[in-house]
Amino acid sequence: MSFLGGAGVGARTARIREVWRGDRFLRRLTLFALFSLVAYAIVRHFIHTSMVDMLVYRAEGAAVVHGDDLYRLRTHGNLPATYPAFAALLFTPFAFLPVGFLRVAVTCANLVLLGYLAVLSCRLVGWPGPERRPHAAVAAVGFGVWLEPVYTTLRYGQINLLIAVLVLADVIRADRNRFAGIGLGIAAGLKVTPWFFIVYLLLTGRFRTAGRAVVSFLATIAVGAAFLPGASWGFWTKYLYQTRRVGKEYIVDNQSVRGMVDRILHTTHAGISVTLLAGLVAVGGLALAVLLVRRPVALRRPQAWSVVCCAVTMLLISPISWTHHWVWCVPLLVLLAAEAAEERARLVRPRRWRVVLAAVGLAFCANSMWLVPHKGPRDLAVPAWLQAFAAPYPLLGLALLGLGGWRYLRRARPLLPPGGGLARVPEQASSRVGVG
Repeated sequence: MSFLGGAGVGARTARIREVWRGDRFLRRLTLFALFSLVAYAIVRHFIHTSMVDMLVYRAEGAAVVHGDDLYRLRTHGNLPATYPAFAALLFTPFAFLPVGFLRVAVTCANLVLLGYLAVLSCRLVGWPGPERRPHAAVAAVGFGVWLEPVYTTLRYGQINLLIAVLVLADVIRADRNRFAGIGLGIAAGLKVTPWFFIVYLLLTGRFRTAGRAVVSFLATIAVGAAFLPGASWGFWTKYLYQTRRVGKEYIVDNQSVRGMVDRILHTTHAGISVTLLAGLVAVGGLALAVLLVRRPVALRRPQAWSVVCCAVTMLLISPISWTHHWVWCVPLLVLLAAEAAEERARLVRPRRWRVVLAAVGLAFCANSMWLVPHKGPRDLAVPAWLQAFAAPYPLLGLALLGLGGWRYLRRARPLLPPGGGLARVPEQASSRVGVG
């Protein structure tokens, strides 16, 4: 029986107790994780965490309750509503709850989602085994809070962890599962960008899951149109395409290709250059993600690499990918940890994956984009020698796609017969799409 899986709540509870009593390492890990959470709570208290996005969600819910114009509201620092009308409907319960309670509830919910995202990542990667997944969940909750995307998600009260869980849970489900795709469609109805994964599913031949996702997405539009027809029409025909409603693309908060190029060129209108670059990244990243599962080579964990490359490509090409959108660093780090663990078990030298894991983990904890001169016009005046520190995530993302492409081509080359075309891939190198 896997962690967070089983016949029922009673069976899961009994299993957790059994693991807890018999696993000294888990008890010690939990103790250190609690110390880490206490330290996080102290830091959070002294920086006066506002959870401003949660307050915007609450205002959106209140606008629905009181019949106000959803997309004209401005609240908490002149922030507008930027999600589809369907999302505002889901936020209506927030309007009836006190802010103090919401701060605690949303933080706790995000910590649970963080642990579950780690478990889903382990299932995707196939490492560690089911008996070690409680350790992964505890470690993620206790220490993952220091990853900048997670830290910022908690600080703003964002829904990024929910989006990642909805998407990843569906992507790793087998097509035969009748619920596969529903969560992905709901995620796309909440934040639109997960639509990239629907395209990915179509290109990888998972038509049933993609079909359910499309139907689920259209259902979110229908629900929004039924209850908020004017707001829904305005969003899908007008506000969706006004990127500046979301924020300024050139500020260091934006860790997409668009933000990086704007800062490098010191302009707010990079124009055709950034469009071409984003297009190349989209085609190259998506092609790599598809090839990894449609034309598998003798490469370990092809599905995990495929999904992570798809997520990274989605973040790179979005006009705006705030730092907190990069919570996909959790499955990325689990994947790199799996590669490093296998390298360690085989006593491989040099320790390439261990170095890569350490470097990527450090990059996601370094907060380097907040250390460069920014705020106001200084975002467009970052000196050349600091540009890498202002754009760590897009550079990491591009490097990951480059690494994945290089590994794929290196493994595929021996499979090319003299006459051209792909040779038959050995049976053990193939990858089943979807995890039951």
